[in-house]
Amino acid sequence: MTAKDIKDILEKLKSGNISTDDAMMHLRDLPFKDLGFAKIDNHRELRTGVPEVIYCAGKTIDQAVQIFQYINERGSTILGTRASIEQFEAVKKICPQAIYNSAARAIIVEKQKIENTKSYIAVITAGSADIPVAEEAAITAEIFGNKVERIFDVGVAGIHRLFAHMDLIRGAKVVVAVAGMEGALPSVLGGLIDKPIIAVPTSVGYGANFQGLSALLTMLNTCAPGVAVVNIDNGFGAGYMASSINRL
Repeated sequence: MTAKDIKDILEKLKSGNISTDDAMMHLRDLPFKDLGFAKIDNHRELRTGVPEVIYCAGKTIDQAVQIFQYINERGSTILGTRASIEQFEAVKKICPQAIYNSAARAIIVEKQKIENTKSYIAVITAGSADIPVAEEAAITAEIFGNKVERIFDVGVAGIHRLFAHMDLIRGAKVVVAVAGMEGALPSVLGGLIDKPIIAVPTSVGYGANFQGLSALLTMLNTCAPGVAVVNIDNGFGAGYMASSINRL
């Protein structure tokens, strides 16, 4: 779609020849920016309500910098997941307001403050080693305008720790349960609360954990209703889905 096409839509809207909804429908398919190695989706937020998120792993430092610079110039809030400290240091030079969450390995550039929801998401981990994945889920939900309550290290090895937080957990609109090892935490929660649970298996564990496969299979095979499962270590996917539910 060219600039002339956009101008024609706006002129028709101004003259009353098309409705606001019709104009929005046309604008939903506006083009992307081709950087050669990446095609940046300029209007994902218009279509989905959430701007494009940068998956930094596998990108060179220069590629990450170019993407951040382009999106930053457009004034959009930016979230870069699985980012190295070297990528952050390079991005910081062209985007001074960027901050780095070392636990989640995420770069955040918050341009447009979204009002937090009154309802909240509870992000829970079985162990402390699961915190990096949980933090990725939590900051993803927060940057999309959700209130988040963190409850860490309450796994089944000491289940009394979980019971001590049940009022806070039951008050959430949606729960993200992050666990490695055998991945039992979401199943336990599924039998205790009446809220949707997003289970996140992590690659934390010894050899027979198979880098998170055992936790994934446990969660997929749960007999507790109301549990949905994302991929191994996919904190971003869990935070995004939790945000979608919480903001309904």
